[in-house]
Amino acid sequence: MIAILKSGFEFSYKAASAALFGILLLLAFALTAAMGSDLYVGFYRYDYLLFYALTIQALLLYAKLESWAEAKVIALFHIVAMVMEIFLTHPAIASWQYPQPAVFKILTVPLFAGFMYSAVGSFFARSLRLYQVSFEKLPRFGNMLALAVLSYINFMSKFFIPDYRVVLFGWSIVIFWKTKIRFELQHHHFQLPMLPVLALLAFLIWIAENISTFYQIWLYPSQVDAWHMVGWGKLGSWYLLLLLSLVLVLKILGNRDVKGTWTLK
Repeated sequence: MIAILKSGFEFSYKAASAALFGILLLLAFALTAAMGSDLYVGFYRYDYLLFYALTIQALLLYAKLESWAEAKVIALFHIVAMVMEIFLTHPAIASWQYPQPAVFKILTVPLFAGFMYSAVGSFFARSLRLYQVSFEKLPRFGNMLALAVLSYINFMSKFFIPDYRVVLFGWSIVIFWKTKIRFELQHHHFQLPMLPVLALLAFLIWIAENISTFYQIWLYPSQVDAWHMVGWGKLGSWYLLLLLSLVLVLKILGNRDVKGTWTLK
Protein backbone atom coordinates (compact mmCIF):
# COMPACT_ATOMS: atom_id res chain seq x y z
CA MET A 1 0.00 0.00 0.00
CA ILE A 2 2.81 2.42 0.88
CA ALA A 3 4.50 1.70 -2.46
CA ILE A 4 1.23 2.47 -4.27
CA LEU A 5 0.83 5.75 -2.38
CA LYS A 6 4.42 6.73 -3.14
CA SER A 7 3.92 5.97 -6.83
CA GLY A 8 0.68 7.95 -6.86
CA PHE A 9 2.35 10.93 -5.19
CA GLU A 10 5.30 10.81 -7.59
CA PHE A 11 2.99 10.55 -10.60
CA SER A 12 0.90 13.55 -9.42
CA TYR A 13 3.96 15.62 -8.58
CA LYS A 14 5.57 15.00 -11.96
CA ALA A 15 2.30 15.65 -13.79
CA ALA A 16 1.93 19.01 -12.03
CA SER A 17 5.58 19.83 -12.75
CA ALA A 18 5.21 18.94 -16.43
CA ALA A 19 2.05 21.06 -16.68
CA LEU A 20 3.59 23.98 -14.76
CA PHE A 21 3.51 26.37 -17.72
CA GLY A 22 -0.16 25.66 -18.39
CA ILE A 23 -1.16 25.82 -14.71
CA LEU A 24 0.54 29.19 -14.27
CA LEU A 25 -1.21 30.53 -17.38
CA LEU A 26 -4.63 29.43 -16.11
CA LEU A 27 -3.96 31.13 -12.77
CA ALA A 28 -3.05 34.33 -14.61
CA PHE A 29 -6.25 34.13 -16.67
CA ALA A 30 -8.29 34.07 -13.47
CA LEU A 31 -6.30 36.74 -11.63
CA THR A 32 -6.33 39.21 -14.54
CA ALA A 33 -10.02 38.81 -15.39
CA ALA A 34 -10.93 41.98 -13.49
CA MET A 35 -8.70 44.03 -15.81
CA GLY A 36 -11.23 43.65 -18.61
CA SER A 37 -10.49 45.83 -21.61
CA ASP A 38 -9.06 48.75 -19.66
CA LEU A 39 -5.68 50.31 -20.36
CA TYR A 40 -3.06 50.08 -17.60
CA VAL A 41 0.16 52.10 -17.97
CA GLY A 42 -0.07 51.90 -21.74
CA PHE A 43 -0.87 48.19 -22.03
CA TYR A 44 -3.88 45.90 -21.93
CA ARG A 45 -4.60 42.62 -20.18
CA TYR A 46 -3.45 40.51 -23.15
CA ASP A 47 -0.16 42.43 -23.24
CA TYR A 48 0.51 41.74 -19.57
CA LEU A 49 -0.26 38.08 -20.19
CA LEU A 50 2.41 38.15 -22.92
CA PHE A 51 4.97 39.67 -20.52
CA TYR A 52 3.98 37.07 -17.92
CA ALA A 53 4.34 34.14 -20.34
CA LEU A 54 7.75 35.37 -21.51
CA THR A 55 8.85 35.65 -17.88
CA ILE A 56 7.72 32.11 -17.12
CA GLN A 57 9.61 30.81 -20.15
CA ALA A 58 12.77 32.65 -19.14
CA LEU A 59 12.56 31.40 -15.55
CA LEU A 60 12.03 27.79 -16.65
CA LEU A 61 15.18 28.01 -18.78
CA TYR A 62 17.17 29.81 -16.08
CA ALA A 63 16.19 27.25 -13.44
CA LYS A 64 17.00 24.44 -15.90
CA LEU A 65 13.45 23.12 -15.54
CA GLU A 66 13.34 23.27 -19.32
CA SER A 67 16.18 22.62 -21.75
CA TRP A 68 17.00 24.73 -24.79
CA ALA A 69 16.10 21.77 -27.01
CA GLU A 70 12.66 21.66 -25.41
CA ALA A 71 12.30 25.42 -25.79
CA LYS A 72 13.03 25.14 -29.53
CA VAL A 73 10.26 22.56 -29.95
CA ILE A 74 7.86 24.77 -28.02
CA ALA A 75 8.79 27.81 -30.12
CA LEU A 76 8.18 25.88 -33.34
CA PHE A 77 4.76 24.75 -32.14
CA HIS A 78 4.05 28.36 -31.10
CA ILE A 79 4.72 29.61 -34.64
CA VAL A 80 2.69 26.87 -36.31
CA ALA A 81 -0.24 27.53 -33.97
CA MET A 82 -0.14 31.30 -34.53
CA VAL A 83 -0.54 30.82 -38.28
CA MET A 84 -3.65 28.74 -37.65
CA GLU A 85 -4.94 31.31 -35.13
CA ILE A 86 -4.58 34.17 -37.61
CA PHE A 87 -6.56 32.24 -40.21
CA LEU A 88 -9.33 31.01 -37.91
CA THR A 89 -9.92 34.37 -36.22
CA HIS A 90 -10.10 36.29 -39.50
CA PRO A 91 -13.49 38.07 -39.68
CA ALA A 92 -14.41 36.02 -42.77
CA ILE A 93 -13.96 32.79 -40.79
CA ALA A 94 -14.51 33.87 -37.15
CA SER A 95 -14.23 30.44 -35.57
CA TRP A 96 -13.51 32.30 -32.34
CA GLN A 97 -12.45 35.77 -31.30
CA TYR A 98 -10.28 37.60 -28.81
CA PRO A 99 -12.76 40.09 -27.33
CA GLN A 100 -10.27 42.43 -25.67
CA PRO A 101 -7.72 44.86 -27.17
CA ALA A 102 -3.94 44.43 -27.24
CA VAL A 103 -0.93 46.49 -28.22
CA PHE A 104 1.13 43.45 -29.17
CA LYS A 105 -0.80 41.47 -31.73
CA ILE A 106 -0.69 40.17 -35.28
CA LEU A 107 -3.88 41.12 -37.08
CA THR A 108 -6.66 39.64 -34.90
CA VAL A 109 -4.43 37.57 -32.60
CA PRO A 110 -2.70 38.87 -29.44
CA LEU A 111 0.86 37.58 -29.27
CA PHE A 112 0.35 35.82 -25.95
CA ALA A 113 -2.08 33.40 -27.64
CA GLY A 114 0.72 31.25 -29.03
CA PHE A 115 1.89 30.51 -25.51
CA MET A 116 -1.32 28.61 -24.82
CA TYR A 117 -0.22 26.12 -27.45
CA SER A 118 3.33 26.32 -26.17
CA ALA A 119 2.01 25.09 -22.82
CA VAL A 120 0.89 21.89 -24.56
CA GLY A 121 4.28 21.42 -26.18
CA SER A 122 5.98 22.17 -22.86
CA PHE A 123 3.87 19.51 -21.13
CA PHE A 124 4.83 16.86 -23.69
CA ALA A 125 8.51 17.75 -23.64
CA ARG A 126 8.79 17.88 -19.84
CA SER A 127 6.72 14.72 -19.35
CA LEU A 128 9.03 12.70 -21.56
CA ARG A 129 12.00 13.62 -19.40
CA LEU A 130 10.37 13.57 -15.97
CA TYR A 131 8.76 10.16 -16.47
CA GLN A 132 11.65 8.79 -18.54
CA VAL A 133 9.15 7.91 -21.25
CA SER A 134 9.79 5.50 -24.10
CA PHE A 135 7.46 4.14 -26.76
CA GLU A 136 7.01 0.66 -28.13
CA LYS A 137 5.71 0.01 -31.64
CA LEU A 138 5.62 3.69 -32.49
CA PRO A 139 4.64 4.27 -36.15
CA ARG A 140 7.20 5.58 -38.60
CA PHE A 141 7.71 9.32 -38.41
CA GLY A 142 6.70 9.76 -42.04
CA ASN A 143 3.32 8.20 -41.30
CA MET A 144 2.79 10.25 -38.14
CA LEU A 145 3.95 13.46 -39.80
CA ALA A 146 1.56 12.98 -42.71
CA LEU A 147 -1.31 12.48 -40.25
CA ALA A 148 -0.27 15.54 -38.23
CA VAL A 149 0.11 17.79 -41.30
CA LEU A 150 -3.26 16.73 -42.75
CA SER A 151 -4.86 17.29 -39.35
CA TYR A 152 -3.38 20.79 -39.27
CA ILE A 153 -4.57 21.54 -42.80
CA ASN A 154 -8.06 20.25 -42.00
CA PHE A 155 -8.51 22.91 -39.33
CA MET A 156 -8.47 25.45 -42.16
CA SER A 157 -9.46 23.55 -45.29
CA LYS A 158 -12.81 22.42 -43.82
CA PHE A 159 -14.18 25.87 -44.64
CA PHE A 160 -13.64 25.23 -48.34
CA ILE A 161 -13.85 21.44 -48.75
CA PRO A 162 -15.64 18.71 -46.74
CA ASP A 163 -14.31 18.09 -43.23
CA TYR A 164 -12.35 14.83 -43.35
CA ARG A 165 -11.54 14.51 -39.64
CA VAL A 166 -13.36 11.17 -39.42
CA VAL A 167 -10.73 9.76 -41.76
CA LEU A 168 -8.01 11.28 -39.57
CA PHE A 169 -9.49 9.71 -36.44
CA GLY A 170 -9.61 6.33 -38.15
CA TRP A 171 -6.06 6.72 -39.41
CA SER A 172 -4.77 7.57 -35.93
CA ILE A 173 -6.52 4.55 -34.40
CA VAL A 174 -5.02 2.22 -36.98
CA ILE A 175 -1.42 3.41 -36.63
CA PHE A 176 -1.42 3.87 -32.83
CA TRP A 177 -3.51 0.80 -31.94
CA LYS A 178 -0.48 -1.21 -30.86
CA THR A 179 1.64 1.68 -29.58
CA LYS A 180 2.52 1.52 -25.90
CA ILE A 181 3.87 4.25 -23.60
CA ARG A 182 6.40 3.10 -21.04
CA PHE A 183 7.33 5.25 -18.04
CA GLU A 184 9.07 4.94 -14.70
CA LEU A 185 7.82 5.54 -11.15
CA GLN A 186 9.64 4.54 -7.96
CA HIS A 187 12.13 2.59 -10.10
CA HIS A 188 9.28 0.48 -11.49
CA HIS A 189 8.30 0.44 -15.15
CA PHE A 190 4.68 0.87 -16.23
CA GLN A 191 3.10 0.51 -19.63
CA LEU A 192 -0.11 2.02 -21.05
CA PRO A 193 -1.76 1.97 -24.49
CA MET A 194 -1.21 5.29 -26.24
CA LEU A 195 -4.71 6.01 -27.58
CA PRO A 196 -6.49 6.29 -24.19
CA VAL A 197 -3.66 8.53 -22.95
CA LEU A 198 -4.17 10.90 -25.90
CA ALA A 199 -7.94 10.89 -25.31
CA LEU A 200 -7.42 11.75 -21.62
CA LEU A 201 -5.04 14.60 -22.48
CA ALA A 202 -7.57 15.99 -24.99
CA PHE A 203 -10.20 15.93 -22.22
CA LEU A 204 -7.90 17.79 -19.80
CA ILE A 205 -7.19 20.47 -22.42
CA TRP A 206 -10.94 20.75 -23.04
CA ILE A 207 -11.36 21.51 -19.33
CA ALA A 208 -8.64 24.16 -19.58
CA GLU A 209 -10.43 25.58 -22.61
CA ASN A 210 -13.63 25.96 -20.61
CA ILE A 211 -11.72 27.81 -17.89
CA SER A 212 -10.09 30.07 -20.49
CA THR A 213 -13.34 31.00 -22.22
CA PHE A 214 -15.05 31.55 -18.85
CA TYR A 215 -12.42 34.22 -18.11
CA GLN A 216 -12.86 35.62 -21.64
CA ILE A 217 -9.39 34.84 -22.91
CA TRP A 218 -11.14 33.95 -26.14
CA LEU A 219 -14.79 33.34 -27.02
CA TYR A 220 -16.64 31.22 -29.55
CA PRO A 221 -19.47 33.01 -31.40
CA SER A 222 -22.14 31.31 -29.29
CA GLN A 223 -20.43 32.50 -26.08
CA VAL A 224 -20.36 36.21 -26.88
CA ASP A 225 -23.75 37.06 -25.35
CA ALA A 226 -23.58 34.56 -22.49
CA TRP A 227 -20.93 32.05 -21.51
CA HIS A 228 -21.65 28.33 -21.70
CA MET A 229 -19.49 25.24 -21.69
CA VAL A 230 -17.53 24.48 -24.83
CA GLY A 231 -19.17 21.74 -26.88
CA TRP A 232 -17.93 18.16 -26.62
CA GLY A 233 -17.06 18.24 -30.30
CA LYS A 234 -13.96 20.28 -29.47
CA LEU A 235 -12.46 17.17 -27.88
CA GLY A 236 -11.81 15.87 -31.39
CA SER A 237 -10.08 19.09 -32.39
CA TRP A 238 -7.78 18.96 -29.38
CA TYR A 239 -7.03 15.31 -30.02
CA LEU A 240 -5.86 16.10 -33.55
CA LEU A 241 -3.87 19.12 -32.39
CA LEU A 242 -2.17 16.97 -29.77
CA LEU A 243 -0.93 14.72 -32.57
CA LEU A 244 0.84 17.66 -34.21
CA SER A 245 2.51 18.65 -30.96
CA LEU A 246 3.46 15.06 -30.18
CA VAL A 247 5.10 14.45 -33.55
CA LEU A 248 7.20 17.62 -33.29
CA VAL A 249 8.33 16.72 -29.78
CA LEU A 250 9.14 13.09 -30.56
CA LYS A 251 11.00 13.91 -33.76
CA ILE A 252 13.25 16.54 -32.21
CA LEU A 253 13.82 15.16 -28.72
CA GLY A 254 14.34 11.46 -29.36
CA ASN A 255 15.14 8.63 -31.75
CA ARG A 256 13.05 5.79 -33.15
CA ASP A 257 14.71 2.54 -34.18
CA VAL A 258 13.58 0.21 -36.96
CA LYS A 259 11.50 -1.85 -34.51
CA GLY A 260 9.45 1.19 -33.48
CA THR A 261 11.10 1.75 -30.10
CA TRP A 262 11.47 5.44 -29.27
CA THR A 263 13.79 6.78 -26.58
CA LEU A 264 15.00 10.21 -25.52
CA LYS A 265 18.28 11.47 -26.97
